[in-house]
Amino acid sequence: MNRKRILLVDDDMKNSIMLKRFIEVEGYDVEYAANGKKGLDLYRTWHPDLILLDINMPEMNGFEIARTIRQADKRVIIFFLTDRTEKVDRLYGFSLKGNDYIPKPFYPEELIAKINERFESDIISQEIEYKLGQTIFRPNLSSLSYNGETHSLSVRQSEILSILAQNVGKMVERDTILGSVWGDASYSNSMALNVQITYIRKLLVDPSIVITSIKKKGYILNVGSK
Repeated sequence: MNRKRILLVDDDMKNSIMLKRFIEVEGYDVEYAANGKKGLDLYRTWHPDLILLDINMPEMNGFEIARTIRQADKRVIIFFLTDRTEKVDRLYGFSLKGNDYIPKPFYPEELIAKINERFESDIISQEIEYKLGQTIFRPNLSSLSYNGETHSLSVRQSEILSILAQNVGKMVERDTILGSVWGDASYSNSMALNVQITYIRKLLVDPSIVITSIKKKGYILNVGSK
């Protein structure tokens, strides 16, 4: 089996080299870039499966890198690792379709657990396909196919929609989604969920599919016969 590739982009060289070695012990191939421009160049030539991305960096900051990457690549996993923990920063990171936002300082073991869980989830979901009305939802491809057209979802949006698709016609509590996708039900994560639900609704162009909000409680994915 090919080893997963992880790109670490952070201008804190001392701690980054230590983190790089820690991740490599877990069986991953890791490349390191000490600034944003080198990180983007490495992404383009090395094609990683996951990017660990600091935000405050010389040359290009992490938000600029993520925005550039997401213009062409919806599949690579992006984790922001940063000491910028304000709500506005977290929400902006998720609006750029980042898959996780991990505040510094953090325990390396916690990061490894998140990386392992992400890759394991991708493997489990590879063969799953949902038929929702006239729409085909493929979580492994993060795609929605309807009426001959295919729309792309972010990995996080796919996770949310997967939970709803497993419970068609039933209310799924907000805390259940937040715990599964973000790991906790903090206020900033709750706001990020609202944003992601809005994006998902726009992508579900099939008129027979409706995501209904139950105020302060949860969401219901309904599939009709229109």
